[in-house]
Amino acid sequence: METNNFAQQPQRKPNNNFALAIISTILCCWPLGIVAIIKAEKVDSLWNESRYDEAEEAASSAKTWSFIAMGAGAVYAIFVFIFYFIFYSSIA
Repeated sequence: METNNFAQQPQRKPNNNFALAIISTILCCWPLGIVAIIKAEKVDSLWNESRYDEAEEAASSAKTWSFIAMGAGAVYAIFVFIFYFIFYSSIA
């Protein structure tokens, strides 16, 4: 029985989540969004180099960083909202 050392290509390329990374960068938290963009950009090149497991890991990581950026943006918005009402409502 012969075994080959080549990785079997999965059914289809994973979603690189690039649009999600761009949206989270623009609308939420740009430092964390940039990390998501970098991860998302690696997916296609890794896939074309037949590094399928790494491509799927990069896609998952891009999605995770995008959600972290969105969460950080939401937390920031909540703090700004609270700060606005605490300090500006006491002035009026």
